[in-house]
Amino acid sequence: MSKVAPPPLPQATTSPTPNPNGDARLSGNLGTTSLVLSVLAFSAPIVTVAGYLAFAIGFVGESAPIAWVLSAVVLGIFSVGYMTMTRHIPRPGAFYAYISLGLGKVMGVGSAYLATISYLVNVSGIYGFAGVTIGALVTSFGGPDLHWWVWGIIVWVIVATLGHFHIDLSAKVLGSVMVLEVILVGVFNIVTLVKGGADGLSAAPLNPAHFINGGTGVALLFAFSNFLGFEATALYRDEVRSPNRTIPRATYLAVGLIGAFYALSAYTLIIAYGDSAQAKAQTGAAMFNDALERFVGPWIMQLTMVLITTSAIASVLSIHNVATRYLFNLSADRALPSFLSKVHPKHGSPYRASFVAALVVAAMLTPFAAFNADPNFVMGAGGGIGTAGILILIVLVSLAVFTWFRRTGRPVGETRWRTFVAPLISLVAVAAVVIFAIVRFDLLVGGAPGQNLWMLLVLVAFLAAGAGVALYFKRNRPDWYARLGRASDAEVDAAQHATGTAAKRNAVARVTEAESEFENDLEALDSTTRRS
Repeated sequence: MSKVAPPPLPQATTSPTPNPNGDARLSGNLGTTSLVLSVLAFSAPIVTVAGYLAFAIGFVGESAPIAWVLSAVVLGIFSVGYMTMTRHIPRPGAFYAYISLGLGKVMGVGSAYLATISYLVNVSGIYGFAGVTIGALVTSFGGPDLHWWVWGIIVWVIVATLGHFHIDLSAKVLGSVMVLEVILVGVFNIVTLVKGGADGLSAAPLNPAHFINGGTGVALLFAFSNFLGFEATALYRDEVRSPNRTIPRATYLAVGLIGAFYALSAYTLIIAYGDSAQAKAQTGAAMFNDALERFVGPWIMQLTMVLITTSAIASVLSIHNVATRYLFNLSADRALPSFLSKVHPKHGSPYRASFVAALVVAAMLTPFAAFNADPNFVMGAGGGIGTAGILILIVLVSLAVFTWFRRTGRPVGETRWRTFVAPLISLVAVAAVVIFAIVRFDLLVGGAPGQNLWMLLVLVAFLAAGAGVALYFKRNRPDWYARLGRASDAEVDAAQHATGTAAKRNAVARVTEAESEFENDLEALDSTTRRS
C-alpha cells in the first residue's frame, strides 16, 4: 500500500479541539497506568477473587488457573489485530469505528447500539450487587437494614456526579480503589503461599492434562467474562496522552495483568484448601473469606467487606464511563440525538451523554425497585446479557479487522500475523466461547438450561435498531451516512471523489493511514516540546 505524506504539523495543544463533525472533542490526560486501572476496575478484582474463582474451581477442579491463562492468550492474540487496526485507523469510537470500516456502516451502527445496551444492562446488574454489598456492610456496623435499591440510589448519585466531571477525576478514584484491592489480594496470595496452604505447594493446578473435563467450558466462560473492559482502552482515544503509544501499552498490560492476577489468585485459593478445594467450592461456601481469615487473620475481614463494597462502586463507574462514550460517539455521528455529543466547556467531559446514561439505567432499575425484586435476578440478568453482548462484539471486531486488511491490503511494516492470522485465530476462539455462552446461557443469568434465552432478544433488537438507523441515513441522508463510524472530513472527501466501491475503500484506507502518521508525528512533537 502506498503511503501519503502527512500534512504540515500544527502547534501541539492540550485543549479540546473541534472534531471532524463540528463538535468539541473530549479531553483528558490519562496515562498507561490510569487506563489499565480503569480497565481492571471493570471486573471488580476482589469481587472476582471472592466469587468467580470459586465457581470455576467448583466446575473444573484444581486446574482452574489454566482458564485465565488460556483466556489471556486468546485475548492477547485478539489485541494484536485490534491494536494494529487502532494504529492505522486513528478514530475515536473503538469497536464502532472498526466494525463500520470492516463490515460496513450498517453493521457498524448496529454493533454500536449493541455495545451501548450491553454496557448499560451490565452496569444495571452491578447496581444490584452494589446495593446488596453496601447493605451488608452497613448492617455489620449496626446500621439500618434497608432494601438493596436504597443503597443503589446512593451509588447512582455518586456515579452520575463523577461522570459529569473530567475523566481524570474518575481515573483517580478508580486508581485509588484498585491499588487497595490489588494490595489486599496480593497480601493473601503471598501469605498463603509462604505458609504453604493446606498441604504444601503443588504444580498439579498448572497441569493442562487435568483441565479438559466436563467443566472446561464453564471455567473458560467465567474467565473470559473477567477480562471484559480491556476492549475499552481505544474508546478513550481523545482522553489519553499520546494515544498511539498509550493505548497499545495499556491494552496489552491490561490483558497480561488480569490474566496473571486471576490465575495466581486461583492457584493460591486452591493451595489454601489443597485436595478439598473443589469440594469446598461446590458447597457454595465463601472460600476466599474463609481462607483469608485463616491464613492472614480475622482482623482483615472488616477491611475486606469495605473493599468489596468500593470495588462494586468502582465497577459501576468504570462501565458507566464506557457506555457514556458509546452514546457520545453515536450522537456525534447523529445516530442518536445530537445534543448528547455536547462536551462540557470546562471539564471536557461528555456530561450530557453521562447523565442520559445514568437516567437510562435508573429507568431500567425502577420497575425492579418498585416491586422489590430479588437482587440476584437483577445481577444475573444484567451481567449475563451484558457479557453475551460484549463477547459477540469481540467476534465482530475480529472479523472486521481480518476483512479490512484482506480488502485493503497489508500496510507497509505490518506482518501477516498482525493483519490476518491473529484476527482469524481470535475470531474462531471467541466465537466458540460465544456459542457455548448461548447454549449454556443459564450459567450467566440463572434458571434452567434454555429457560431465559428470550433475554438475548434484547441484544438482537438493539442490533437491528442500529442497523435500521444506518439504512435510513443511507437512503434519506447520504451526507450523514458518509460520516458514520466517526469518519473524518478527509475520509469523506476521499470516498466521494473516488469511483467504485473498491476505489472508495482504498481511498479511505490511504487517508486514514496518513492521519495515523500525522498523529504519530504530532505526539513526537509534543514529547519534544515537553522535554525542552
